[in-house]
Amino acid sequence: MKPFKSAARSLEGLDAKAVGLLLAAAADIVLILDRDGMVLDLAISNEALTEDLGGASGWAGRAWAETVALDSRPKVESLVREAKPAGVARWRQVNHPGQADASVPVLYGTVALPKSDRIVAIGRDQRAVAALHQRLVDAQQSMERDYVRLRHAESRYRLLFQMSAEGALILDAATHLVQEANPAAEALLGGGPLAGRSLLDAFDSAVGQRVATNLAEVRFAGRATEIQALTPSGDTLLLAAAPFRQDRAPLLLLRLRVADGVPAAAPPPPGLLRAAQSSPDALVSTDADGTILAANPAFLDLAQLEAESQAVGESLERWLGPGLEFEVLLATLRTRGSVHLFATTMRGEHGTNVEAEVSAAPLGDDGAGYGFCIRDVGARPAPKTSPGAHLARPVEQLTELVGRVPLKELVRETTDVIERLAIEAALQLTDDNRASAAEMLGLSRQSLYVKLRRYGLGGNEAE
Repeated sequence: MKPFKSAARSLEGLDAKAVGLLLAAAADIVLILDRDGMVLDLAISNEALTEDLGGASGWAGRAWAETVALDSRPKVESLVREAKPAGVARWRQVNHPGQADASVPVLYGTVALPKSDRIVAIGRDQRAVAALHQRLVDAQQSMERDYVRLRHAESRYRLLFQMSAEGALILDAATHLVQEANPAAEALLGGGPLAGRSLLDAFDSAVGQRVATNLAEVRFAGRATEIQALTPSGDTLLLAAAPFRQDRAPLLLLRLRVADGVPAAAPPPPGLLRAAQSSPDALVSTDADGTILAANPAFLDLAQLEAESQAVGESLERWLGPGLEFEVLLATLRTRGSVHLFATTMRGEHGTNVEAEVSAAPLGDDGAGYGFCIRDVGARPAPKTSPGAHLARPVEQLTELVGRVPLKELVRETTDVIERLAIEAALQLTDDNRASAAEMLGLSRQSLYVKLRRYGLGGNEAE
């Protein structure tokens, strides 16, 4: 706070009435209190605030703490206790009971009058800020729900992609490099992994050249077509290619099947014995090297497996922890005997990742095996915080989007939402007065009109 250099000379000649008018004009609500926090007088310059507070009838002669909500009373007591002539006490938001069980937020600061036992409480209406905070929170939650729906849809389509008996590939249209391939396609083209390799490597040079020519025709013609190609093993494959774009890059969806229609994939074997059927957490038992001996249905759900037989005999490292984390986990188990709440990542068979906490212990004294309890912590609800704490996107969710969405799009999406909500709030507060809204936002009217057209606000008036 910076006080007047010479208040006595600058404000010389002002009487009590003039001072009262100045206080009422400078704040939305002003309370005159005694040292015990009793309301002696008050002034409210905001008509809408007066209506929401029920005219503040009956406040005079009552304790200030009795006019606020229960959770705000300690703040009122601190404001009265900390009032001093040297400056304004630390500002605190106080909630008053309003009409229809609604609360009215007001930001208060207090000043003790020198040579007097009076305290002046200066209040600023915070309803517009609270409404804007709430709208931002609602917009964020809506975006989070949309993201969850997209993630579930992606999981379903990945499952369909992996389980299809017909081979399917995603190709870079320019380089013919395989970006994704399902097991059926890998079985048809030699049985090895195809991701990162050129599709043309699966054929002889002459056949590969003809396939490349046909794929180029599909890319530039923009329509699906079917290609015949002979594999080195002598099988004739039918390749149906369809072009599409993703992240501004041209891609091809390629379906493969044997020309005589014989399916390429066999159904998975039936499941074996499951342990701990009722546990909501994933439970896995392994041998001393981390090879899975048994797993419960919760683990199969996290790993996106259909049967326990797909996990038994495989290393737990295949699904648990990036890089060397699983080796660190095993080393800790061998040296300390147990692990509690080890933070890591659980990878699904179809590419989805979830945050997880792992607790583990030996199955016996001889160290012949270990038991793992894996808990999905990615879906935990966020703790309740103040409205302002929800203005930024949660760090955890931003981390999940890294690699899926470019950084520029993440920043632009958040900025656009906040900018649009701020403009809508300014228009609402000014009763759709464009000039006042532009001044409130610190924009020129021309800039405001450009943003109104950009976000489709204001209808024909924005034009």
